[in-house]
Amino acid sequence: MKKFLAEESGKRIDAYLAQQMEELSRSYIQKLLKEKEVLVNHIPVKANYKINAGDVIEFTLPEAKELDVLPEDIPLDILYEDADIIVINKPKQMVVHPANGHTSGTLVNGLLYHCRENLSGINGVLRPGIVHRIDMDTTGSLVVCKNDMAHQSLSRQLKEHSICRVYEAIVHGRLKEEEGRVEAPIGRHPIERKKMSTHSRHGKPAATNYQVLTRFERYTHIACRLETGRTHQIRVHMASIGHPILGDLVYGPRKSEFPKLQGQTLHAKILGFQHPRTGDYMEFQAPLPAYFVHLLNSLK
Repeated sequence: MKKFLAEESGKRIDAYLAQQMEELSRSYIQKLLKEKEVLVNHIPVKANYKINAGDVIEFTLPEAKELDVLPEDIPLDILYEDADIIVINKPKQMVVHPANGHTSGTLVNGLLYHCRENLSGINGVLRPGIVHRIDMDTTGSLVVCKNDMAHQSLSRQLKEHSICRVYEAIVHGRLKEEEGRVEAPIGRHPIERKKMSTHSRHGKPAATNYQVLTRFERYTHIACRLETGRTHQIRVHMASIGHPILGDLVYGPRKSEFPKLQGQTLHAKILGFQHPRTGDYMEFQAPLPAYFVHLLNSLK
């Protein structure tokens, strides 16, 4: 059982716990609240309970249940693997974990086959081993945890923003500055609930640093280093300064000059962190996918 004192007032408890425990999704926390696994001052509360400073919050993470997701023999591009972690180069069009409409063919299905029972259970039965994720149409490096010790360590590093994450992207327009920084809070879009926005009343602090790699006539190839890790962060931040990512039909133009593109041109190139067991800093690079390289060559 975990126990701590609330340090602020007025926030919904599901939102507060999601902020404090970034390794747990908000939907999973809401599930725990519904199952009365969360107590405030020794009493079960609902997800809309608003906390008060000094509230004693206690909750228990249930033991991992048998997964209702089937292992699948899906080829995985493994950049590194040991007894604690596995680093994957995720391809385009692969969903990270099962959800409505995507119950097979996900990274989790492939991991269950490859790792057998060696995945952490902290984030619930549908997300074994998953400590962070990238969008279906984003490619690149992703670390998965094989045990709870590794999961807790990587989650702590994520919360402290000490993990190095560098992405490459192609954006609309020619960026004038060689480098820049976008600092704007990100939260759920006030109207379109499937989108994120820099104009949300409940946005969380977010910062993205970018550097120009190559300028083309109407596009710019950039590298982005994340200071934080909000949902759709790079996509939202670059769109907010008038340079949405090429192929992003959600935050950019609805029609693309390259109709064969499947989603945004965004690649998680570099991933660096302290190994959860040894404490040694490790860094991995996922090579640019063929479609990305071909597109860069076509823009020259």
